[in-house]
Amino acid sequence: MRFPVVLHSDDGVRFGVTVPDLPGCFSSGETFDEALDSVAEAIDLHLEGLTEEGGDIPAPRPVAEHRADPEWANGVWAVVDVDVSRFEGRAEKINITLPRRLLARIDSYARAHGTTRSGFLAEAARRAMV
Repeated sequence: MRFPVVLHSDDGVRFGVTVPDLPGCFSSGETFDEALDSVAEAIDLHLEGLTEEGGDIPAPRPVAEHRADPEWANGVWAVVDVDVSRFEGRAEKINITLPRRLLARIDSYARAHGTTRSGFLAEAARRAMV
């Protein structure tokens, strides 16, 4: 899942990072790159806490929506990709029925993108939840 983050600096060297879609989630780093690395870890820990308490993972809003907020006026925007699959619970096997032509199209698409039917369907389901 891709989370917009806003970086801010008082000295142009060290950076603080805030995740607007996750209130209370923030981090920092001695460099721009370190700040991005540390906020990825902060997001992961924040989501772990949310899900352990029975909460849902909030869907990230577009950067353009956040930029309109004066609170983030002088920040630099980036997007951090975090694997949230471990927070979605245990996998369960299900059986579904789809039209043969649709399955053929899914299989063709999956082969062309280096995955399998089940891998494609799992990714499509994950994206639908976002």
